[in-house]
Amino acid sequence: MADDIKALSDYIQEKRSGFGIANSIAFGELTLSASPDTLVGLLTFLRDDQACKFAVLIDICGADYPSRAKRFDVVYHLLSMHRNQRIRVKIETDEATPVPSAVAIWPAANWFEREAFDMYGIQFADHPDLRRILTDYGFTGHPLRKDFPLTGFVEVRYDDEQKRVVYEPVKLVQDFRKFDFMSPWEGAKHILPGDEKAAKQ
Repeated sequence: MADDIKALSDYIQEKRSGFGIANSIAFGELTLSASPDTLVGLLTFLRDDQACKFAVLIDICGADYPSRAKRFDVVYHLLSMHRNQRIRVKIETDEATPVPSAVAIWPAANWFEREAFDMYGIQFADHPDLRRILTDYGFTGHPLRKDFPLTGFVEVRYDDEQKRVVYEPVKLVQDFRKFDFMSPWEGAKHILPGDEKAAKQ
């Protein structure tokens, strides 16, 4: 399998040498690092080339590295059922630079890109309907960014008494932290079921 991955890596590097692709093999999978301006051509090649046939888009996700100038990674996970292999394509971008949309290549990219936009604020150029998909329409911020605050925002819920949707400040419920101190680790004085079977010391 490792030889197949190395051969695929060499083949892609040879065919797409003008794209400035860097590649690495880790955990039995090939990762290609590309730039946004060559992304559409690379993804189209990986889908259509007869030696590749990465016809299935498994996922598009984001990753946030706030200390970098280009803080976001956009990661494409592809599957070739023809080769029985997976491949990963990564590009870097910042908050202001849009990434080319992959919807024209794989229609399934639509909701994946909307999720990356909603959770990280990553912009996708030429996306047919780039709007929030997981958070509420009036939500402020992007929850999966590392600098997203844990409190200070509102949550939305349906109030059965008012028979409508209400907005409230976020409450971090911590009822699970009420201890009764009756566990054996806290020194309970009574005999717990099963204790009679323990050997006397």
